[in-house]
Formats: sequence, C-alpha cells, structure tokens
Amino acid sequence: MSEFAVQLIGIEKRFPGVIANHDVNLEVRPGTIHAIVGENGAGKSTLMKTLYGMHRPDAGTVLVGGVEQHFRSPSDAIDAGIGMVHQHFKLADNLSVLENVILGSEPVRGVRLDLASARRRLQEIAAGAGIDVDVDEPVSNLGVGQRQRVEILKVLYRGARILILDEPTAVLVPQEVDELFANLHRLVADGATVIFISHKLDEVLTVSDEITVIRAGTTVARVRPADVDRGRLGELMVGSGLPAPEPRHTAMSNTVVLRVDELSVTKPGSAKPTVDHISLAVHAGEILGVAGVEGNGQFELCQAILGLVPVTGRVEIEGADVTDVPTRQRLERSLSYIPFDRHHEGLMLDAPLWENLLLTRDEEPAFNKGPFVDAAAVRQTTVDVIERFDVRTPSETVPVFALSGGNQQKLLVGRELSSDPKVLIAAHPTRGVDIGAQAAIWAELREARDRGLAVLLVTADLEELLALSDRIVVMYDGRINAELSPAAATPQLLGTYMTGGTAPTNGGVAR
Repeated sequence: MSEFAVQLIGIEKRFPGVIANHDVNLEVRPGTIHAIVGENGAGKSTLMKTLYGMHRPDAGTVLVGGVEQHFRSPSDAIDAGIGMVHQHFKLADNLSVLENVILGSEPVRGVRLDLASARRRLQEIAAGAGIDVDVDEPVSNLGVGQRQRVEILKVLYRGARILILDEPTAVLVPQEVDELFANLHRLVADGATVIFISHKLDEVLTVSDEITVIRAGTTVARVRPADVDRGRLGELMVGSGLPAPEPRHTAMSNTVVLRVDELSVTKPGSAKPTVDHISLAVHAGEILGVAGVEGNGQFELCQAILGLVPVTGRVEIEGADVTDVPTRQRLERSLSYIPFDRHHEGLMLDAPLWENLLLTRDEEPAFNKGPFVDAAAVRQTTVDVIERFDVRTPSETVPVFALSGGNQQKLLVGRELSSDPKVLIAAHPTRGVDIGAQAAIWAELREARDRGLAVLLVTADLEELLALSDRIVVMYDGRINAELSPAAATPQLLGTYMTGGTAPTNGGVAR
C-alpha cells in the first residue's frame, strides 16, 4: 500500500496570459484530513480541478494510491475513488434526496429503475457516515447544512474514498460546522481521506491533520497544525504579516437613510410569505448586520429593497417612498448592491473587466460622451478599481471568467463601492476571498461607513458579522428573530437564534 492516498508532483497548468500552477507538490496521507490554503488566485482550485479530472495538467504527475493517473474527465476521477463537493451545490430542488443522489448513476433491475435497492444502500451509507437525512425529502425543503450533507452522500454513493471539499463551511452556522467536522472525522476513521480548501484559518487549524500552503501558484509549505498558529499560517499564505484588527468605533448619525416598514414578500403560488412583516432602519454611518442561515428570507429581503419583487409594506430611501419606484430609479438614488451570487446576479463572465464595471453604472455622466459610452473613461476607472482592490489580473481587457473567484469578488465589491453610494446592500461581500483580501474589503467598508454610508450587511460569516456590524438582527423563517449588539453577541448565541432557538434574555432581544 502506498504511503500516500494522493500525490501531485511538479504540477503545472497554464491559461492564456496566466500561469495558474507552477511546480506544485501535494502529498496527502490516507485516512487524514488535509487542508489546502492560499490567497485568491494562488492556484488552489485549479489544482483540485486537475485532481478531479476537470482539466489536464500541462506538466507533472498525478498518483492515486501510488498509481499514476491520466484523468480525462471527472468520470475518470470518480472511477478512481475521488469525489468533489463544490462550494456552489449542484442539486435539483424539484427532486428528492434519493433522486438527487442517484441521478446519473441510476440502479436498474432488468429494464426497470430499482429505487428500493438504491434507498437501502443510501440509508446504509448515511448511517455509516453519521449523516441524518430523510432520503425521500424534497431537496427544496432542506436547509444549507442539509444540502451539503446530500452532496457528500452523492460522492459516497458513487464509491468515493477521497473527498475534495471546496470551502465547506462558507455558509454554515457554528453548530452545523461542528456537525460537519464530526461527520468528516467519522469518515476518516472509516478509512476515507479528506482534502479541503478553506480560507477560515481557525477551522483549518482545528480540524486538519496536515496543511499545504500555496502562494502565487506554487507550494511554499507543508505543516502540521501543532507547529503553527493563525498568524504564522497567514504569513505563509500572503508572504507577510496579517493586518492587525481595527478598534471598533462608529460614526452613526441620527439620519435614517434606508427604512423598511412591515415589508412582506410572498412567492407566486405560495401561501406563506418568505419575508414576513419585517421592519428595520439603517442610519447614515451605520452597518446593520443581518444574520441567518441561507434560505430564511434574506435574499428576498434584498430583492424587495431593490424593487425586483412585488411587496406589501413600505420601502424608503432618504425619506422618500420608493415602494413602487423601478429598480433603475432606486439605483439612481445611490442605492448599490453586492449580490449573493456573483455569477448569476453580478457579473458577465464572458465580458472583459471594463464592461463589467459599467453594469448598473452606464447612466453615470462620467462614463458618457453624448449618446455614446466613454470607453476610455470606463477603462481608466476599471484600472483604478483593480489597483485599489488588488484585483489580480493581467489587464482590464481580460474576460471575467479568467479570474479566480476571489478576484471576481474583489472586482464586484470595487465596482459597487467606487460608485460612491449612500446605501449599500452587501450580501456576503467577502465570500470566497482570502484573509488578506477580506481585511482589505473590511477596511473599505469601514471607511465608507465612516464617510456616512448606510450598509445593510447580509452574511453567514459570523466572524465578519461581529467584526463589522454596529447592530445585528437575526432572520429566521422570514422574520426578525432577535436583535443584538455586537458586544453581547457570540457565534454560539447567533447560531442558536439562526436555527430558530431562544437564548437567555441577556444575550439578545427576541422579536
């Protein structure tokens, strides 16, 4: 038996204008949890896509269990016992858990689908992995943590003994993170091997057996958690010390810039509102944090404020009633939006960076020459955003899809903040970015708040919520479940409220 479950030796991968991986080496011991960390654009995802057969390396060797592999597709990797759980889940909401798991690997008896045997096998796999799930439940009824378990069951059902997890805790509350880690330890104890990408260094140090650090496309270190702390690990990632936390202060004024009153949203054909009589106010110079497990109405709340869905209730910007005002006019009132999903809501992946900067800003006088777009002005502003937000790109003319996910996010945040808005809805503003970029985006948000910006911050990252918010409200099942001050809040208390529980009255005010 090979000493390593996975070996990647001298891996190189080049794209037009970009060297994503150069002489990368990775050694993962069987029956361990191995973390991969690095800055955005460091080449982590490219390396995992190579291991999963999503593309072939330009040079280097891939060994699984000591046997050299030449994967041409994910199917080849699956056949070799490798499974990957992506950060953005790939589930069909209209199907059950069982149907999602067997999709593409349907068992048959003769010419008929054999659901009974599939159900028995899936239940056995779930029990063995310690995953509690109703295999007949529609996926549309599941929360984020449960959906992730379904994705893990999908790869286990296909025989995976090596699991690749991409940012597995990005949208989980602390209790769900603990449950995930317990499941991973159970799988490892049963002989599985886990490789995961994460930007959350405290979690990496807690759960992993070994850590590989990648910087600028190459391997710079392989360490054990016992031999490093968060600061040292961050230094290895970015090549320098991490920025020190900024002291908390607020410049909040008495002026309410954004107000919603008794706001409700009900989807067509549904009897139950997804946003249920919510009232809140955001002041100039304030960051109001909205906590909640995804799927509890935060997305619909943002859509309602933007004017993208029918509502009952009232929305005001700077004291003006905009409830029936089109989205375009709301944006012209200096409302800005960092969306939940950068790919589906925020960016045109095939278009160059400078064209993406123009999205939602094409009416600004600075970007127009009479009836025409002033392309030179747009490109110069894009260059300014690239420099200010450290977007790693060869130029402003490359297509957005050529950037790593974190650099796409930095471009998006830069676009919205550079428009100098008065109200910013920021949904997961640092999702998928490394700790250095996270610190820079946090600093930009704080500076904008101190200049008078009103920010509605929607995030599942509790560290971010506690670091940035001047006040925090918790959404559960479409309602505001609690309001807390950051000084009184803890991740555990927030997690309790986010999952519908109650807590001692000194921890928050139930709503």
